[in-house]
Amino acid sequence: MGLANLVPGISGGTMLLASGVYPAFVNAIAELTTLRFRLRSIAILGVIAGTAMLAILLLAGATRALVLEQRWVMYSLFIGMTLGGLPIVWRLARPVNAAALVWAGIGLAGMAAMTWVAPGGGAGERSFPLLFLAGAAGAAAMILPGVSGGYLLLVLGQYVIILGAVDGVKLGLVEPLLGGGAPQWPMLQEALAVLIPVGLGVATGVVAISNLVRWTLERFPKPTLGLLLGLLLGAVIGLWPFQEAVGPEAWPPEAFERYDPEEVDEWPLERFAPSAGQMAASLLLIAGGFLLTTAVGRLGGGDPEA
Repeated sequence: MGLANLVPGISGGTMLLASGVYPAFVNAIAELTTLRFRLRSIAILGVIAGTAMLAILLLAGATRALVLEQRWVMYSLFIGMTLGGLPIVWRLARPVNAAALVWAGIGLAGMAAMTWVAPGGGAGERSFPLLFLAGAAGAAAMILPGVSGGYLLLVLGQYVIILGAVDGVKLGLVEPLLGGGAPQWPMLQEALAVLIPVGLGVATGVVAISNLVRWTLERFPKPTLGLLLGLLLGAVIGLWPFQEAVGPEAWPPEAFERYDPEEVDEWPLERFAPSAGQMAASLLLIAGGFLLTTAVGRLGGGDPEA
C-alpha cells in the first residue's frame, strides 16, 4: 500500500483488495474511529500502516526523481498498473447491473472533469487548504480501491511537493541521526510545514471515508462498486505519458510570476510527439504494469472478497 500511494495511477486500496486484506482493513479503521478497541483491529492497522509508512519514507525521494527525470516512462508504467486493477474491482461488482454501470459512468466523468480543470502534474501552491485536501485525497487512496492518491495529488499540484517534504524528513532527520550527526533543522522545519497539514487531512479523511465506505458497501453495494470502477478507469485519462517540463526559455513573461525558474519540479508541462521507439516502449511498459498489478491479484488468491 505504501508503494502504491507513491505512484500516480495506482491505488493503495486496490493493493489491499488484491492481497485479500481489504475488508479486515476497512472494518478495523471503522471500529477504531468509533472507539471500539479490539486487539485484532489494532494489530491489523499497526502492521499495514507501519510497513506502508516505512516504504513511503525510504522510497519517496527515488520515486520523485524518476517522475521528474523519466516522466513518460513512469507514466506509461502507471497506466498499466491502473488498468491492472480493473479486473479486481470488476470481479467484486459482478453481476453488474444498470445501477453499477450508471455510477461507473459518473465516476469516469468525474475523473475526466478533474483532468480538464487541473491537468498536468507539476507543483502547485504550498497553501494549508490545498495540503489539507491533499491529505484527505491520500486517505481516500488508502481506503477506496480504484482511487489513486498519487493521481489526485498530481491533479492538485501537490504530488512533488509532498514527496519532496517526505524526503526532507529523511535527509534532515533520519539520515543525520543514523550517521551520528545533528538534525538539519531548516530542512526539517520546511518539510514539517508541508507534512503537518497533510497529516491533519489524512486523519480527517480516514475517519470520514472508512465509515462512509463501510456504510455504502453494506447498503448500496452495486452503485458503490460501479463508482469505484469508473474512478479507476478515469484515472488513466490524466496520465498521458508524452509530456515534459518546459524550461524558462520558452515561458511568456507572465509565467515568471507563477513558476520559479530555479525549481524544476514546478515548471509547467507540455505534450510532445513521441518517436516510434518511445511509443513501442510505452506500450511494453503499459503491458508490464498491467501484469504487475494482475500478479498481485493472483498472489491474493484471485478472490477479492477473500
